[in-house]
Amino acid sequence: MRAGITAFSCGVILLYSVGTIPALPWLVSGIAVVWGVAWFTSRALIARIGVLAGWLLLGLAWSGGWSQERLATVLPAALEGRELTVLGHLCELPAPGSYHSVRFSLCVQQWGASVSPKPEVLPSRLRLAWYGDNATLSLPHQLQLTVVLKQPHGSLNPAGFRYQSWLFRHGYGATGTVRSVAAAPQLECDLKCRFHRWRGGIARALGAALEPGDYRRLAKALLLGDRGELTPADWQVLEATGTIHLMAISGLHLGLIAAVVGLLVRWLLLALPLHWLSPRQHRLLVAASVASASLAYSLLAGFTVPTRRALIMVLVGCWFLVRVRQTGLWLAWVIALGLVLLQDPFSPLDRGFWLSFSAVAVLILVFARRQRPPGVLTALVLAQVAVFFMLWPVLLWLGESPSLVGMAANLLAIPWLSLVVMPALLFLGLVLWLFPVSSSWAVAGIDAVLMPLWLTLESMAAWPVPELPEVGWPGALGLASVVFVCLLLPVGRLRLVGGLIIVVSVAAGAWPGPSHNRAVATPEVWIWDVGQGLSVLVRHQDQALLYDTGPATPSGLSAVDSVVLPSLRRLGVARLDRLLLSHGDSDHAGGLPQLFAGIEVASVYSGEPARVARRLPPAAPAVQRCEVGQVWQVGELEVAFWRAPGEVAGNDASCVATVSWQRQQVVLPGDITTEVEARWLAEGGPAPARWRAVVAPHHGSRTSSGPEWVSALAPELLVFSAGYRHRFGHPHPLVETRYREAGSRVLNTAHHGAITIRFSAFGPTVEFQRADAPFWLRQQL
Repeated sequence: MRAGITAFSCGVILLYSVGTIPALPWLVSGIAVVWGVAWFTSRALIARIGVLAGWLLLGLAWSGGWSQERLATVLPAALEGRELTVLGHLCELPAPGSYHSVRFSLCVQQWGASVSPKPEVLPSRLRLAWYGDNATLSLPHQLQLTVVLKQPHGSLNPAGFRYQSWLFRHGYGATGTVRSVAAAPQLECDLKCRFHRWRGGIARALGAALEPGDYRRLAKALLLGDRGELTPADWQVLEATGTIHLMAISGLHLGLIAAVVGLLVRWLLLALPLHWLSPRQHRLLVAASVASASLAYSLLAGFTVPTRRALIMVLVGCWFLVRVRQTGLWLAWVIALGLVLLQDPFSPLDRGFWLSFSAVAVLILVFARRQRPPGVLTALVLAQVAVFFMLWPVLLWLGESPSLVGMAANLLAIPWLSLVVMPALLFLGLVLWLFPVSSSWAVAGIDAVLMPLWLTLESMAAWPVPELPEVGWPGALGLASVVFVCLLLPVGRLRLVGGLIIVVSVAAGAWPGPSHNRAVATPEVWIWDVGQGLSVLVRHQDQALLYDTGPATPSGLSAVDSVVLPSLRRLGVARLDRLLLSHGDSDHAGGLPQLFAGIEVASVYSGEPARVARRLPPAAPAVQRCEVGQVWQVGELEVAFWRAPGEVAGNDASCVATVSWQRQQVVLPGDITTEVEARWLAEGGPAPARWRAVVAPHHGSRTSSGPEWVSALAPELLVFSAGYRHRFGHPHPLVETRYREAGSRVLNTAHHGAITIRFSAFGPTVEFQRADAPFWLRQQL
């Protein structure tokens, strides 16, 4: 049983490693063949291998079939950009978004007559944004909307958050903006619709009752999983302290509910006469109570992906409780894994899936073989140390790294949250719901338990704790193995000695020393996919230059956090020798505080130094002016600069950079207009080249890339750095046609993802991220 479930789970996971959906008829045929061989063979080993291979293929077919169905519901390209009418109900609680918008999910019940002719399959779930003065969180539950939609899309880079994967994983077939909103009470409200209406009513009532509280946003997140009111500053604190998982209703919260209800019911049952219930009946009642309470809280929290995963694990734990001494912990873990993947075959795309199952596996390894259970404080410390070190390889695989602050923060936050905050929130939240007149003292009580937690996290987020050393896979696995052995040693002194060795070795490598970049033998230019903006990395040997940092929103979200810093870390860039900001617009110079907080920057230049300087943190280097004739070396690459002379500002003040190596060029012109293009060409323009790539000025705007510019440069490669179906409409079709007629190969980060140009003596090679992307990211090409 265990082997079959494990093989099925591996098959589900395998699909996302392969990145291509195999033909389902071939998979079915393969299952029939291997199981047929297993049935008819007389050799036990071959039969066992055949059975396991069949379960593996079955898991692959299961995830592949569901993925094909989900891809089939993506919005057809013919409907992109059109005004459409759609009717449905709210799937989630509305939340405030960037630029004073309201973001919400719509479960589609009916498409209007504007969708004609109607395709056979249309999206059943939409991710929408409502902008304008009329946008409000008080939306009717059933809606008739006029929307403009586009296919699910997100940036694609070597590392960083992949929004398109998140959309696919959560079943969104389209995203878009709302043009008009009207109530649609005539729609039939099925069970799913009524569930969301019920939860929305509770959230509104509880939100109104909590309104006077200073920590209402945290209370709503912990009680209902409603994280819409958390600010970017809140998320920065949670990320810096490694406590984001506390705000997701998942295993910790449901485990607490299960423990409290289980202990309470067990205490009540122990008060009954012994002959009333047999031990098995006693366990059944406790398990049924725990399962019922966990299910009720899961529904209240929105029955989200992490909540459903945690609920399955709790239910398997109840089953384990009933079958005490008949089932091993590892079998329960494997069954929970198989059930999660059976219920949600998209789980492997969720980092929480890997972290939750890995953490439970670590705890089983550490505590299952102990003859005597440790004390509460000892168990807490052992659990945190084990999870910190033994999940290090998993975090590296996910593109992250553990944090010393995170271990300390969780060591304090988890017991306070478990023993004080959650019990108080559940009790006081129930009081608020049943007795609204008690709101003043109940809200004060909620603030009283949340204030110490949050002030502690804010304080710890500001600790000047150095980052851990980059130990790599071998080092992380080695540390995890040593920690595991130390935790299992029977002699306390040996454990202490081993622990001290680990702490000293990690601390010795953690203190900051000189930053070194991973050297590359081949000169490279990376044009990041940052949406409607620009950011380019130029590097060779151990030197690196960053040209622009991409966009940022007023709410604090930036391409620096989601794209630039993660990608630089993935490439081994720990220090920027120079940061060149073409000019001060937010789509070229966004996220500067986050950049300086995340990486060392030696010097800063810009075409608008005064404007850029106002955005820099106090400790940043002084911004120097980009001047005509400046030439820098980045390894063997030569980078020459030009800026329009005189008093120019805004787009026309952009610093133009020309990157050259053995008469191969990349021209980075910022946002200059046709007038400045003509001045640059009149002053000599670029040096002659045997191969040239150009990043289109101003993202392909009609006010740039004039005929003289295109004719003079005649690039072999033209790159547009633009947002997918952005409201500015870049690139303009006339500009794109102009470059194509000049013989240029045209790429667009919106469609191709991050683009890499590598120079060589035989000529450059050009690669783009979406060429080798997995199936759920490939449909945009």
